[in-house]
Amino acid sequence: ARISAKASEGAQQPQQPQQQQSGGQLRGRFYRSTSMADRSSRLLENLDQLELRVEAFRDAASAMEQEKEILLEMIHNIQNSQDMRHISEGEREELNLTANRLMGRTLTVEVSVETIRNAQQQESLLHATKMIDEIVNKLLDDLEDAKMRLMSLYGACTSDVPAGPIDQKFQSVVIGCAIEDQKKIKRRLETLLRNLENSEKSITLLEHQKSSVRQSCNSKQD
Repeated sequence: ARISAKASEGAQQPQQPQQQQSGGQLRGRFYRSTSMADRSSRLLENLDQLELRVEAFRDAASAMEQEKEILLEMIHNIQNSQDMRHISEGEREELNLTANRLMGRTLTVEVSVETIRNAQQQESLLHATKMIDEIVNKLLDDLEDAKMRLMSLYGACTSDVPAGPIDQKFQSVVIGCAIEDQKKIKRRLETLLRNLENSEKSITLLEHQKSSVRQSCNSKQD
């Protein structure tokens, strides 16, 4: 009876599980466990979220670059405005000191967003910059001609219907630039055209004042 009982107990014992070796191997075969798949998916999701944050970070830095340019331009315009010419010398000196202080504090902020370019894009950027610089260097020689040429360059950078002719050569050069460089080129042209417009207004006001003074002097002589 004892021997029979032991034999029965041995028959009822569950089968021992097959031994699993480390590294996910079973009987010499490799398989990917569910935990590994979940871990990989979770890491990929984290990287996707980080990519969104990186792009947002670059956009914020680019916005700061633009804000710096705008601030410097606004300070410069105030210093060279007609209103500054029609106040007392003491007030003008005090305002210029304040403007210079603000200019200095703005320049202490260094923001730089590097653009990744291939060799062709780098060459296109240098070519586009050279074409703009050539016009800027001749501004004093012929202001009106320089303005027309800058407008033709700007027309090549915008998707809107241009008011005047387009510089086809410049357009082909800009197309070869990186997207971020195309935006910067367009912003530079916009700034140059605004400054030219402000200069023309200043010249017009100055000529009007001279004409008024001459008329006043002539009326007194009469």
